[in-house]
Amino acid sequence: MSHRTGSGLAAVSTALLAMSRHLEVRDVLKTIVASARELLDAEYAALGVPDDHGGFAQFVVDGVSDDQWKAIGPLPRQHGILAAMLRAETPQRLADVRQDPRFEGWPASHPDMSDFLGLPVRDGDETLAALFLANKTPPGPGGGCGFTEEDEELLGILAQHAAIALTNARLHERSRELTIAEERSRLAHELHDAVSQKLFSLRLTAQAAAALVDRDPARAKDELQQVTALAAEAAEELRAAVVELRPAALDEDGLVHTLRTQIHVLDRAHSARVTFDSFSVRALPAAQEEALLRVAQEALHNALRHSGADRVDVTLARRGPGVVLGVTDNGTGFDPRAVRRAGRHLGLVSMRDRAGGVGGRLSVQSAPGRGTTIEMEVPGG
Repeated sequence: MSHRTGSGLAAVSTALLAMSRHLEVRDVLKTIVASARELLDAEYAALGVPDDHGGFAQFVVDGVSDDQWKAIGPLPRQHGILAAMLRAETPQRLADVRQDPRFEGWPASHPDMSDFLGLPVRDGDETLAALFLANKTPPGPGGGCGFTEEDEELLGILAQHAAIALTNARLHERSRELTIAEERSRLAHELHDAVSQKLFSLRLTAQAAAALVDRDPARAKDELQQVTALAAEAAEELRAAVVELRPAALDEDGLVHTLRTQIHVLDRAHSARVTFDSFSVRALPAAQEEALLRVAQEALHNALRHSGADRVDVTLARRGPGVVLGVTDNGTGFDPRAVRRAGRHLGLVSMRDRAGGVGGRLSVQSAPGRGTTIEMEVPGG
């Protein structure tokens, strides 16, 4: 193996490790493009993910400044050389892309490009994306293509693993969407119960007022005032339901705000007092924030549905180099060992899996008659 090949494979290994660190599709795309450009010493790199309407759902570039990208304008369509990359099964290596008969329709503000290397990113028979590189450094001798067969081979290896990383990221996002839908369904059920109870009380109180209106007007007036109060509470519960059942805003609002909003809704929906406090917590990686949120939701569900508690306190705070989530209730408690032996885990296995999946740990402290505290600690923050 030549020194150039060995160093190239080492660079591929570095690029693959970088791709494996990301679970968000957009982050994976950016890493693929940046890795390809650096790996093959190209001035420009781009990756396009096709949509179903003749355009690109996503188009990520590297080597183009923000000002240049704004001047270029809207995302490209699937035509010319870009479309050829999506249909091709083999790489396309060109000495001058501008001289290719398929070259067409590039905006006036587009950077000047000459030698070109492109190939599809495929998963079986499906083309997930098309990867493009332009302007090899140094350029090829005598005006020829600077990209070599070795470059083509390295980019092919990168593309194969890029397909895996992109597929995994898509599966992760789909899994997260399903989890969010499940949590929204659970909250919808809880909120429905709370509103139904309010409306049932409203109906009984209105019936009592109707029965008293002739023989005891004073008491009937009191009952009608209670009807007004119950109606206002029911309206607030419905408003809270509408707010909470909007798409989850963890990415936009962050963990602290999302937890605070959901706990406020649960406090209104249940007779138990539910509180939240946060202390000096900075933003965490997306995977850690999602894991903390899901564990908090599972622990809250257990406390509010099974413990008989009249108070549940949730905290999120820094602890040394990490962040710790705490969910404490004053309910009936349980013996964790007995629960494990009986095969009833109350979601503890799932919570431990979530904690371990992001490098954290979960602890459970409980005893009959002494309530329960669940803590999850993760590094960072």
